[in-house]
Amino acid sequence: MVVQPEDYYDAESFARLKEFADKQETPCLVVDKSIFERQLDDLISSFPYAKTYYAIKANPMPELLGILRDRGCCFDVASRYELDKVLAQGVTGDRVSYGNTIKKARDIRYFYEKGVNLFATDSEADLRNIAKAAPGSRVFVRILTEGSQTADWPLSRKFGCQTDMAMDLCLLARDLGLVPYGISFHVGSQQRDIGAWDSAIAKVKVIFERLKEEDGVVLKMINLGGGFPANYISRTNDLKTYAEEITRFLHEDFGDELPEIILEPGRSLVANAGILVSEVVLVSRKDRYGLHRWVYTDVGKFGGLIETMDESIKYPLFVEKKGELEEVVLAGPTCDSADILYEDYKYELPLNLASGDRLYWFSTGAYTTTYSAVEFNGFPPLASFCI
Repeated sequence: MVVQPEDYYDAESFARLKEFADKQETPCLVVDKSIFERQLDDLISSFPYAKTYYAIKANPMPELLGILRDRGCCFDVASRYELDKVLAQGVTGDRVSYGNTIKKARDIRYFYEKGVNLFATDSEADLRNIAKAAPGSRVFVRILTEGSQTADWPLSRKFGCQTDMAMDLCLLARDLGLVPYGISFHVGSQQRDIGAWDSAIAKVKVIFERLKEEDGVVLKMINLGGGFPANYISRTNDLKTYAEEITRFLHEDFGDELPEIILEPGRSLVANAGILVSEVVLVSRKDRYGLHRWVYTDVGKFGGLIETMDESIKYPLFVEKKGELEEVVLAGPTCDSADILYEDYKYELPLNLASGDRLYWFSTGAYTTTYSAVEFNGFPPLASFCI
């Protein structure tokens, strides 16, 4: 597949990104704030009734956090280190959710002391830690959902619990002096099947009704998680279509008076705002009559492209050279045999591609810098710039 910039960026944005990137050493990520702001505008207008809790693990650049702060958004935080980044922007704890269900008791206390009183949970042990370290806080229980077959980056059973367990945890939260506040789920990252939200919301409806009717517990919030897609090679519906359908699902199950709705977008906001630029290190063949060239680039799985694992996320790849195309195997620069990006899915690149040529990886603003290794083979973390 031959990728064209205009399929992913308007001419002005691409020119601005490329002009800046071409002055930098590779590999590096360049993120355009104006694209991020447009994506944020689209999300807010598509879900006017929802609160946005940005999943900062996607990309915690201070410039992006500042935009979200100034727009009144909230933050989904997974560790005390992420919390410190948010607090450094002048954000108060009441705009933060501790969304990680796996957390140390002393970290719960740290959040509580910083003013955070909204915590995710999915187990009794974690809930008891919250009750001790953050008394009186609001908790929401994460449930297991289906959808792993239709998400490009599916989530495993590591997070969430079954419906019966979720109801038990809500009752235990009440008994421990906490506030059973709501239910959350995540249908999988880069979820292309809108119907995954329908089945998850239906599960939540059952929990809401049973807790109210059988135990007098009235939940107030649904956290729809993330999962909204970015624009990669496998195209998806636009955000407006997702929003219209999800809104319909909510009203079908909950009527006109919706509970408080929370979204935790990450990828959908920042992925398309970034371009990762790398350089061809080497082009070779494995034997005299090899059908495929191997193209080694100076960024790989350990330099920020971990989501190429199992070839799950297929990034649009652009090169300036023209000419006859041939399928290639793409691999990273490290001394690890796992550092092969795409071998089964064949990208087509020009036959005249050579060492020193630049590769432009589109839609790489999310989950690249934060996945980059600290010093594998001595390579530094992925450099990043915000323009």
